[in-house]
Formats: sequence, C-alpha cells, structure tokens
Amino acid sequence: MAEEKSNSITNTIQQFGKKLFGFVRGKVRTNEDAEDILQDVWYQLSNISNISEIENLSAWLYRVARNKVTDKYRKKSNESLEDYMNEDEEGGFHFKEMLLLDESQHPDLAAFKEVFWTELINALDELPENQREVFVLNEIEDMTLQEIADKQGENLKTVISRKGYATKHLRKKLSYLYNELND
Repeated sequence: MAEEKSNSITNTIQQFGKKLFGFVRGKVRTNEDAEDILQDVWYQLSNISNISEIENLSAWLYRVARNKVTDKYRKKSNESLEDYMNEDEEGGFHFKEMLLLDESQHPDLAAFKEVFWTELINALDELPENQREVFVLNEIEDMTLQEIADKQGENLKTVISRKGYATKHLRKKLSYLYNELND
C-alpha cells in the first residue's frame, strides 16, 4: 500500500512537475521560492491518504500551488521597498523584475512603481532612438545584445556601446529614486 502511494506520488511529480514549476515560477521572485512552494505542494499531496479519491488531480495541484503562492505573499507583507532593489559591484543599481512585474497589493510599492514607470519613460524619451531601442529590446523584451546586433545589422560592440550610454543616462536620471529608497 505504501509502495503504491509512493509510486503514485512519483508518477504525479513526473507528470506535472515541470508545468507546475513554470506556473509557480511565473508568480514568485526566484527559482528558490518556486521550488519551496512546489515542495509544499508535494508535501501536501503526500499527506493525502488516498490520492485516487481526488477527482481532478491537475486542478487540485494548481489550486494548492496558487494558495501556497498567496500564502507566501501574505506572509511577506512587511517587506520594504529596498527589498526590490539591488546594487552591483560598480555602484549601479538595478530594479529587480518584481518591481516591474509584481502584482502584489503592497501600497508603497504600487505608488513607487507608478512614479518609477513615469520617470523611466521620460528618461527613455530623452535618449537617441538607437540607444533607446537597444535598451528596451535588451532590458524589457529580454533580447540578448547579440540578437539585437543581428536584428539591426550592427556590430555587437556598437550595440554594447549604445546600451552603455543608455544605462548611464538612465542611472543618472533615476538615481534620485534609488536615493529616496535608501533614506
């Protein structure tokens, strides 16, 4: 009986593991968070005495995963805005993806995101078209610099240079937001 249950859980993990991980990963900050939540889902599944009694296993798994994600965000409601920033070794700053893509209801974050997007768009509008395009394609549309160079028929070093100029300009224009977060 225990071996049959173990085989059933193993088969379920093999059947749904990758898709469920992708589902959870799209809703959390890091792979580690997604793995932790998925582990909680598998643990909850292992506590069910008779898995065959679940009418729609796929729906059950996704519902449990969604609930675990919600629980995680509720637990972390006391985060500060500084948690959404990081600084590189050169002293530059980067807004984590969650600042741009997070759909949580943290009120300070929502207000900050609104200001950030307005200022980012204004700063991007100040750039020459070729620098703006490289920055947007690389940072927002996730194209590699090599893909951009190939698409534009440009030398890779030219594209890297354009990205560098754009980044310096944006860093300068948006640095006050970074400073506000750290004060």
